[in-house]
Amino acid sequence: MPIAHIHLLEGRSVEQKQELIQNVTIAISQSLGASPEKVRVLLMEVSKENWGTGGVTKAQNDT
Repeated sequence: MPIAHIHLLEGRSVEQKQELIQNVTIAISQSLGASPEKVRVLLMEVSKENWGTGGVTKAQNDT
């Protein structure tokens, strides 16, 4: 059973996340020959305060 873990900044709409899950499921299913029902996609939303790049948080970059 393939499992995809995706970390992304919070703030996307429910519709965007549903589309992402659908597209990732299709890609994994086609690439690995796995049944879509066996593919798991886990979205981990991270706040801007907990996402750092280059030594600063995303929240700091947005100010």
